[in-house]
Amino acid sequence: MKRAAALVIVLAWTLAYATGPKGHATLKFLVVKQSNGKPVKNASVVLHPVHHNGDQDRGGLELKTSPEGMASVDGIPYGKLRIQVLAPHFKTFGADYDISQPEQEFTIKLEVPADQVTIYK
Repeated sequence: MKRAAALVIVLAWTLAYATGPKGHATLKFLVVKQSNGKPVKNASVVLHPVHHNGDQDRGGLELKTSPEGMASVDGIPYGKLRIQVLAPHFKTFGADYDISQPEQEFTIKLEVPADQVTIYK
């Protein structure tokens, strides 16, 4: 079921960006803790195509990291891509990247949130 949904999204991206740069990429992600470099399992890696004006396209694709902190996906069209990584007890990561090579690897280092000061008990 998840593979079918991922295939539909990849096909939609392909059609939506048919006039843009040609080619498709394999993306590999490694998500680790900033403090000690240990892998973060079950982190959500969310991919959104981004229009030329910087607006995020509707829809997206969500991957989950393995116990080794890894995730990958094939068939992502070349172009601008917004990558977000979410995991409990960590700050959300987000950045835009230009996908322009057949294979790209990303190492995402998640940080622990800073302590918050409050007047409430």
